[in-house]
Amino acid sequence: MATIVRRGKTWRAQVRLRGQSASATFDSKRQAQEWAHDIEYQIRQGTYGKPNAGTFGDLMRRFAEVVSPGRAGARWEQLRINSLLSDPISQILLDELKTQHFAEFRDRRLTAISPGSVNREINLLGAVCRYALREWHLLDHHPIRGLERPRNPRPRDRRISEQEVGQICAGLGWQEAAPQTRRQEVAWAFLVALETAMRLGEILALNREDLDLEGRYVTVQISKNGDKRHIPLSQRAVELFRMVMDRSGSFLQVGRDAASGLFRHARIDAKIEDLRFHDTRHEALTRLARKLDVLDLARMVGHRDPRSLMIYYNATATEIASRLD
Repeated sequence: MATIVRRGKTWRAQVRLRGQSASATFDSKRQAQEWAHDIEYQIRQGTYGKPNAGTFGDLMRRFAEVVSPGRAGARWEQLRINSLLSDPISQILLDELKTQHFAEFRDRRLTAISPGSVNREINLLGAVCRYALREWHLLDHHPIRGLERPRNPRPRDRRISEQEVGQICAGLGWQEAAPQTRRQEVAWAFLVALETAMRLGEILALNREDLDLEGRYVTVQISKNGDKRHIPLSQRAVELFRMVMDRSGSFLQVGRDAASGLFRHARIDAKIEDLRFHDTRHEALTRLARKLDVLDLARMVGHRDPRSLMIYYNATATEIASRLD
């Protein structure tokens, strides 16, 4: 097993597994951990110390086990890689891997899923290739660079009316008090999302230590881009968090899959068309844009490039016209 210790300004990692050992020194603890995970993987696979390019499928498995656990969205990456191992591209030898193989992959996937989903899969495979090229030196070029991507569909512009908010909350049994059931927890998360533009996973991960009611903010420890950020709270958001502030540990017990399923059932029962939980981010950002300047808004929701806010800002022409009077 791996032992990682700090020595001055560097970190030393040592691996002992199945009678084999290896050690190395790194500038950061994360580099040391990734190296140790990779060496352990190679020893378990029987490839440590042996020249072995293998297939692209071997590379995907190695990435899923060694790299994905330290990245945001690790669960999605690992599930997606496991699914893509059934695609013919996983059988291509690394020595023979070319852009053409990814073009054929793109065309196959476009017959099954949307262009946006295909682009997300290509982004993931691109990350695998970058690691193989820069860290593991198993590729001598980046085979996805220069690949023509499918055109992404237009961003969603689904808004949520107050009537729909009421219908969803009623369907989830919301009672304007501390949530007692999983359905009520989903309603609470839904209302918090409308006030803060937080993602479902970010809300489910919150606990008492993340909340500072005196300072009127809550802290997202790990966001989609890997950054920590502080979310300022409106008066309504403060009311919602007061309902759960006496809880130790996580505010909510419902899991992400269960929460998504309960929200979907509430939407169907209310006969509301084409509404997703993530649409709360569109709605919240559009509302917050009336109160905050663009830099404050970008900082609040974790967008490094303020221009990307336009994907979520969906004010109608009528709403904009009402502010011209």
